[in-house]
Amino acid sequence: MGISETRRRGAETLALLLLVIFLKPFSNLFLAWGMKQVPQALSLNPLFYVKAMFEPLVAVGIAMQIFWLLFRMKLLSLADLSFVLPVTAVGYVLTTVLGRIFLHEQVSTERWIAVFLIFLGTALVGTSRRVAAPEAEPGRRE
Repeated sequence: MGISETRRRGAETLALLLLVIFLKPFSNLFLAWGMKQVPQALSLNPLFYVKAMFEPLVAVGIAMQIFWLLFRMKLLSLADLSFVLPVTAVGYVLTTVLGRIFLHEQVSTERWIAVFLIFLGTALVGTSRRVAAPEAEPGRRE
């Protein structure tokens, strides 16, 4: 792989990483926001959840989840699983912040400490090599 190919792949990986990191928390925000608009009901009836899917904010959240999954699949084709999962865990930090700001959720001190530890772990993993070496993967087809 040449230098320009390596840079292109690195830039693509970074862009996908940012999309995956931001799509998940925002999709969860829209899902939670939308479900708060649905009358409270604990139901074993799947029709309740099908109806909830048509709530506009829930529908946006579902669409974002679908895009998140597709982008994550592509990201996993470019970078190591042992890198992607820990680094994208920063989404938990963003989810907590979004829940606090937009949904006015109460976040305990213990939970903020846990969020900070997730952030530290993510930062530590983020300093490692991110792109998988295709030549090291037997049987991989391009």
